[in-house]
Amino acid sequence: MTMIVVTHEMGFARSVADEIVFMEHGVVVEQGPPEQMFRSPQVPRTGEFLRKISELYGEAG
Repeated sequence: MTMIVVTHEMGFARSVADEIVFMEHGVVVEQGPPEQMFRSPQVPRTGEFLRKISELYGEAG
């Protein structure tokens, strides 16, 4: 069974997800395990998004 949760709360996503998928305009940009995605995203756009969310919500990536 798969559950899809859409959130900007990185701590929540990290604690409950087995796989993180970043999408833009309905297209998968990057995906992988939470620790990999938050620690070292491979796509510059993903890193930029994570920095912005972190600044907005005060969460560590």
